[in-house]
Amino acid sequence: MKDKSMRSNRIQKLSRRAILSYGQPISDLMSKALANPSLISLAAGFVDQESLPCEETQEAMRRLTADESAMQQALQYGTTSGYPPLRDAILDRLKHQDQLSDDPTLNIDRMVMTAGSNQLLHLVAETLLDPGDIVPCSSPTYFVFMGTLKNLDVQAEGIESDEHGMIPEALADRLEFWRRRGELSRVKAVYVVSYYDNPRGVSLAYERRQQLVEVCHRFSVDYPIYILDDMAYRELRYENDDQPSLLHFDESRQHVISTGTFSKSFSPGIRVGWGILPESLVAAVCNQKGNIDFGSPNLNQHLMHHVIQVGLLDEHIEQIRGVYRTKLESMLEAADRWLAPLADVHWIRPDGGLYVWVELPQEVDAGLGSALFERAMEEGVLYVPGEFCFADSGVPIRKNTLRLSFGVQTPKRIAQGVEALGRAIRDVTDR
Repeated sequence: MKDKSMRSNRIQKLSRRAILSYGQPISDLMSKALANPSLISLAAGFVDQESLPCEETQEAMRRLTADESAMQQALQYGTTSGYPPLRDAILDRLKHQDQLSDDPTLNIDRMVMTAGSNQLLHLVAETLLDPGDIVPCSSPTYFVFMGTLKNLDVQAEGIESDEHGMIPEALADRLEFWRRRGELSRVKAVYVVSYYDNPRGVSLAYERRQQLVEVCHRFSVDYPIYILDDMAYRELRYENDDQPSLLHFDESRQHVISTGTFSKSFSPGIRVGWGILPESLVAAVCNQKGNIDFGSPNLNQHLMHHVIQVGLLDEHIEQIRGVYRTKLESMLEAADRWLAPLADVHWIRPDGGLYVWVELPQEVDAGLGSALFERAMEEGVLYVPGEFCFADSGVPIRKNTLRLSFGVQTPKRIAQGVEALGRAIRDVTDR
């Protein structure tokens, strides 16, 4: 009995990757929200519960189950790349959006279906990157992908960005710095969230899309430097017209990796994402994927094909745009009322996405465990500290920032949450 107890108390030998994965902020924030159900969480980047497409999904499932042969196929294993009719449908949508309908180089052989876009991001990182490599990204950027890079022992490097996205000249300066040091070979991909990004709701400006592609082409001397274009929020547009993705500006169609998902535009529970890859990466990514899952959930892909085929996706997108537009307006109106009177508090007014980025006076720490974070919790509101969204190197971490999400709460609760946050900021800054 004693020997058994001693064995159970021994330190477990974990892999380096398991050790590197510790300390991800999302788990801590979710546990705080779950521990206090009365909190108004403006932290979680979830979608609106009430507008989830129950009727649309039921209709698509009825159509799928009406054909026994099709249902049998959907319940069987699929291919590693994914269900061809769905890949075809997604590619047709993208080519139409990007004015690339006449491009014969874009075909479904370059498209891979995944369980959400995060899996595609992970697969690409696993395929391209080695420990010690560098991935330039906007500063701030999507902290979950930075966690993926950390898990692979890859360095995320924050590149200066503003309300129009990553600054191409800043990227070029940094790439030139690495070139002079003989370290350019460590840079194999640049990560960009090009539409209504997480965490700021900022889109990459039209002219910068062309410039970023040109910068990566210019520094692709001995091998390509890819642009990993995360388009998770493209459909969540509330103002202005859509603009072409980075793929449109890549004349060779061999330097941009485009990723997308139906998690925000339809349903996160269905877990269907996709990627369009340069031809040189398709086999390598599929080899990685084959070792993991033999193909993403086949039934879900058949279901999403029916959703697109009968127009249910476009109908749902129009509906949720109205829902989220109302929620965004509620958050911005509350910010104008409760945050605007506070000295040196600023925020970005996005045209889409699910987030509002707030900057506080330079001396105010909004980080986890800070006086402001604890005071906000006491006031009954939870936010994501902006410090989590900055890379460890490159642009310095700005601890006086925070991210608010308007996806989950009702307009009334959003307004109450921003009011509570305003009280917390005032209390901390008046001390």
